[in-house]
Amino acid sequence: MIGANICAVEERRPYRILLDTDVDTDDLFALLYILKLNRSYFDLQAVTINTNAWTDAGHAVNQVYDILYMMGRDDISVGVGGEGGILDDGTILANVGGYHPIIEQGNGTSGYCRYRQAIPVGSGGKLDRDTNYGFRKSFLPQGRRKYTPLRQPTAQQVMVDKISAGPITVFVIGANTNFAVFLMSNPHLKKNVEHIYIMGGGVRSKNPTGCCPENSNSSCQPQQCGDRGNIFTDYTSNPYAEFNMFGDPFAAYQVIHSGIPVTLVPLDATNTIPISSNFFEEFEKNQNTYEAQYCFKALKMARDTWFDDQFFTSYFMWDSFLSGVATSIMLNENIVDGENEFAEMEYMNITVITSNEPYGASDGSNPFFDGIKKLKFGLMRNGVHSGHVQTGLRDPFCIGKNCKDGYTEEVKGREGVRVLVAVRAKPNRDRNSVLNREYFRRFLDVLNRQRQSGKFNFTTQFPHYREVFYRPDMKGKRLGRNVVFDMDMSAGDFLALFYLLKVPVERINLKAILVSPTGWANAATIDIIYDLLHMMGRDDIPVGLGNVFALNQSDPIFSPVGDCKYNKAIPQGSGGFLDSDTLYGLARHLPRSPRRYTAENSVKFGAPRDTDHPELRQPRAMEIWESVINSLESGSKVTVLTNGPLTNVAQIFLSDKKLSSPIQEILIVGGHIKSHKTDKGNVINIPSNEYAELNMFLDPLAAKTVFDSGHNITLIPLNIQRKVSKFRKLLDSLYLTKKTPEALFARRLLSRLQRLKETHPRYQHMDVFLGEILGAVILAGDESFLKMSYGVRKIKVLATGVESEDGGIINLDENKGNLVKVLENVDPLAYYNTFANQLGAEKQSAVIGSFEEQRRIWSSPQN
Repeated sequence: MIGANICAVEERRPYRILLDTDVDTDDLFALLYILKLNRSYFDLQAVTINTNAWTDAGHAVNQVYDILYMMGRDDISVGVGGEGGILDDGTILANVGGYHPIIEQGNGTSGYCRYRQAIPVGSGGKLDRDTNYGFRKSFLPQGRRKYTPLRQPTAQQVMVDKISAGPITVFVIGANTNFAVFLMSNPHLKKNVEHIYIMGGGVRSKNPTGCCPENSNSSCQPQQCGDRGNIFTDYTSNPYAEFNMFGDPFAAYQVIHSGIPVTLVPLDATNTIPISSNFFEEFEKNQNTYEAQYCFKALKMARDTWFDDQFFTSYFMWDSFLSGVATSIMLNENIVDGENEFAEMEYMNITVITSNEPYGASDGSNPFFDGIKKLKFGLMRNGVHSGHVQTGLRDPFCIGKNCKDGYTEEVKGREGVRVLVAVRAKPNRDRNSVLNREYFRRFLDVLNRQRQSGKFNFTTQFPHYREVFYRPDMKGKRLGRNVVFDMDMSAGDFLALFYLLKVPVERINLKAILVSPTGWANAATIDIIYDLLHMMGRDDIPVGLGNVFALNQSDPIFSPVGDCKYNKAIPQGSGGFLDSDTLYGLARHLPRSPRRYTAENSVKFGAPRDTDHPELRQPRAMEIWESVINSLESGSKVTVLTNGPLTNVAQIFLSDKKLSSPIQEILIVGGHIKSHKTDKGNVINIPSNEYAELNMFLDPLAAKTVFDSGHNITLIPLNIQRKVSKFRKLLDSLYLTKKTPEALFARRLLSRLQRLKETHPRYQHMDVFLGEILGAVILAGDESFLKMSYGVRKIKVLATGVESEDGGIINLDENKGNLVKVLENVDPLAYYNTFANQLGAEKQSAVIGSFEEQRRIWSSPQN
């Protein structure tokens, strides 16, 4: 049938395709499948990234760039994010970034995680998607394209450009936010969208996971078995929704009700094509291209790290199945009813549930209606969008009544839309094949075709690549003060780390780094630490990854998910996570370390099974801390310098007392002790909280735990940090120092931060990062030269659960609280010169200056 239609396809132009993706693992399969199809028939014009689901924008966009580079497709446009917002009157500004569902979108990119909190954040969730289980950096080649602040094309820009250019087909394989915003903003361009293919929803589906075996005993309790949806983290409150639809139900409603022809590939179909053991084995034997290898590596790690032994009945061809079904239908355009090779199709009348009955009842859950006099978007006061909207994972309303937010429900009457729906995967036409689905056969065939295959991977990108570990020779050296650096991976933290690595080891012996992903950056950004250490020749320093949630913020029932009560203050876009996760676009200039985050695991550490290389497992912060304590000589102590939320340090105090007793001092960069009413804190995007400092606010309970511990604490408060936050003066000092690689990188980063602050309102808080360097300088500095002076205070950190108070510091009278040493003065000019001179020192300078230097080395024969 397909062969009969090729001539018809050849007579028309190639189908122009725009792919909107959340860059989940199966989305990579979908993207690579499309890239391998004949370009005479299918022309992928652009990839836009959905930023409110399974990945974080900075990591996702660079992974897409590298995949396209591998495939020789740097011509394909990539759009992500944007700083536009939606005003109270419903006005949609240009370049809405899609970081939040439409119902939560204000005039910025910070905000609550109403739906996104259903997605696991750490291992098994966003961390593994951001890194593709660790294979992104070890396998994908690195091209020239990358995220750069204020230069990166936005999702909306790319959509407008490509859809304006002529007829196009849109594939949506994530939440529908980006495309819904486009349709609502550009109704005049709807005529150019020929068809929309959506992977998502469940109409008549019955979840096959979580069912009790036929011969199980009465103790087996079914979980998701038979549910319409697949939200495994939240099925007790919403058994109807599928992740893509749940990510933004209102957006999905807008897309499906847009009047543009829609084909839906829901769980009804994908539940009938689970990854089988036979498919897995055939895939393992057929990896003849780089793209096939990359997909199989991810699939195998997903299997090896699966939480139980039911992987082959729980992991399905989701988004990649849409690519197969959609392109097969497009090839058969002259055949009615969506006939295609891979799925049986049926027309249904459906809608997307965006709120729950009773409609019109105001209970504080629905921002579209609660307290709103003039409704936006033409909504009706008692319409289908006016009911209770699920507020989070454990919404009491939903637990009692089973909410349906995001459910693609089959309905009668005007509320329904006639949609072509894939209902089940077709069996393999070759009955002698071990592959039981036709799409399995085609997927392996397409990925392994030599035509339009990948050019190289990371190691074959360079003809003389070799893996090198750099470790200093410490023989004969009397090592100085033992220090552990606890950082949240802000821009200032990386500058502080450069400084600590430049201080002579005879003065500072940096024993380890603990990473707190509860602050400015997401967990996958740990790879930048590894790259910086490699640059400085310190691949010997261990790095431990801390908890991804602030204390008491992980879900008590299912701990991989949790609340964002505090880190909602950090912008998702410019000046926030997007920039921190890419080090403001400069991370890829650092040399590539052979160390990186991996999802490798071991039974020894509680995993259900060993992966292939458990020795490469990413250590946890507490494991690294314990190893540091065990390595200390008898009577030795360790100083902790902490530059972010105090989550890791609090965990130390909450564990075995033997693990905290060797702490000599905790040097805390953070906290705000107000001297008068106009002396404000720096918690951005939380206007009710006027007096807290951000590090304290991001985990107030951890801060309270640490300050109440009675340990020796030195505080470098916000008012002192502000004294040393002048970009020009620090840059002037750096321009006068020697041009070591680390000094040049620091100068480049600081110059970029200064320029962004001067040119865009989203970057007005950039000077906060200058103060974060102060702790490292104080730790190793000359007290008399820096003109430091200290006072002693009895203080208390507030952790009441009240947003306007949390993280604040109050002074106590003499009979209460613990004494804290507080830095009260430092000479700014001496500070700037000390930092610059140390980075310009030739001793302990970089052993490999940049990725470009690596590129040159790996491109020429080695002596």
